[in-house]
Amino acid sequence: VKKLHQENKLNQMVDKDLKNNFDRVELEEIVQVALLCTQYHPANRPKMSEVLRMLEGDGLAERWEASQRVETPRSKTVEKEEHKYLDFVEESSLVVEAMELSGPR
Repeated sequence: VKKLHQENKLNQMVDKDLKNNFDRVELEEIVQVALLCTQYHPANRPKMSEVLRMLEGDGLAERWEASQRVETPRSKTVEKEEHKYLDFVEESSLVVEAMELSGPR
């Protein structure tokens, strides 16, 4: 969705059966809300109450503008996070032995 938004190709997401019978402004707004809700850093994501206000037409433009200045590119952040957990990967938690429970409680 982000790539289609950046390339101004949101129309590709719309059901072909609608035959261009949809509100392009509303599509843009819904995509902006979706992108705000899926930002990489959870602290940058809006609260549900803010999402509801944005869907009602209150504050979306300001929040969208602010998000365009704040968002960190994912590739740089992911590289830092990968190094942070290298020691954890070596001790895999996937190998788990079965254990017997003490019985009904």
